[in-house]
Amino acid sequence: MLTVEKIGGTSMSQFEDVLHNIIGLQNSARFHFGRVFVVSAYAGVTNILLEDKKTKVPGIYGNFIKGEDCETALDQLLHDLLKINETFVKIGLDYDAARDFLTERIRQTKSYLHSMHEIIASGYVESENIFSAARELLASLGEAHSAFNSVNILQNRGIPARLVDLTGFRDSRQLTIDERIEKSFQDVDPAREIVIATGYTKGKEGIMREFERGYSEITFSKIATHLKADEAIIHKEFHLSSADPKIVGVEKAIPVGRTNYDVADQLADIGMEAIHPNASKPLEMAGIGLRLKNTFEPDHPGTLITKDYIGPEAKIEIIAGSDKVVVVEIHDSLMVGEIGYDLRIMELFTRHSISYIMKATNANSISLVIWENDITDAIISELKSEYQTITILPAAIVCVIGSNIAVPNILARASNALAKNKINVNCISQSLRQVNMQFVIDREMFTKAIIHLNEDLCYS
Repeated sequence: MLTVEKIGGTSMSQFEDVLHNIIGLQNSARFHFGRVFVVSAYAGVTNILLEDKKTKVPGIYGNFIKGEDCETALDQLLHDLLKINETFVKIGLDYDAARDFLTERIRQTKSYLHSMHEIIASGYVESENIFSAARELLASLGEAHSAFNSVNILQNRGIPARLVDLTGFRDSRQLTIDERIEKSFQDVDPAREIVIATGYTKGKEGIMREFERGYSEITFSKIATHLKADEAIIHKEFHLSSADPKIVGVEKAIPVGRTNYDVADQLADIGMEAIHPNASKPLEMAGIGLRLKNTFEPDHPGTLITKDYIGPEAKIEIIAGSDKVVVVEIHDSLMVGEIGYDLRIMELFTRHSISYIMKATNANSISLVIWENDITDAIISELKSEYQTITILPAAIVCVIGSNIAVPNILARASNALAKNKINVNCISQSLRQVNMQFVIDREMFTKAIIHLNEDLCYS
């Protein structure tokens, strides 16, 4: 059985647990060949390189696009990464070899960035193209670091291991992402060695340009489909559960045993990614099952996501949502019966690169739920100039999701769970496919709604 397995950054930072819980050192039942591991950068490293994923505080990339000094920041990065390396010496890392690898990689990165600055200064090349190249270059450092360390530790512990460096750091060939993966795996035999691949893949289309911070899952998916893996596995620091354990408590967050890719799509749409949607589609189309596992509970089978799974009995699998949304309501008495009215609204949203999460309509109103970060003064001004009445309301969205909820009474149960806890529903949506009921509520009621929906529909 061939598996391709992705290890997240938080798990990578606790690599001793990875060795025992995932790779299975000192556990003959868990250790076996026939495995390719795609590794993320250690926790927080990509935030330093690019920008903080949550707060958007700029990292070294921000220095570069402002024309500021990157060398000092890269020196500090080297210092920080070597500190990380010190924590792995006790489990087998050759500190000197890892230091030499990092020092050379960062030295060359400084040289590349200096050359890019000179090209921008010449005025002969569009600066956006250089910025994009710099972002790709910086992103690759984190995964190169963690992958090199992982292979070094395994080899020093007597385990046959091979590094598949997909970063193409000194490779001038103009390969696509798929071509680089294909060529890099030509002489690799996972049946004879543990294979560690970088989560970043260099390609002429630019994996960061195409997929931004979800790029390691794209690499993972492309390797799995290229190798025709029997199963794809993502190792994270938590289970895919009925609700966020930070909200409902660990004891009431029930791990989801099985579900399908349709449910995974619903989660991705509200920012609760089980897997990046562009990574899940190739796996789904290839008929490869995706298993989500908790690194720190290795004996738990995790969640298996497959294409055609439908729960044997009707039940709610997951309560999820976000309190980082707004409702944009367009009200216009001229809307009634006018063909194509909402098309013009969608064209306006497209010009501003905004995608909506949910849409609810009646005769003269259209309500759209979008991410709060996407709303700008520019789009508000344009909406108000075009339409009769525009209302912008900070809100939360809670979703009741399952592979088999197309039965009577579940919508009523969900609505009743909110009503009896004095949570008003401002908008509601459920498509004919009936895998996701979406409720828009007042923002301050978000946590309360998640807790009570989980208790009434999942935990009881």
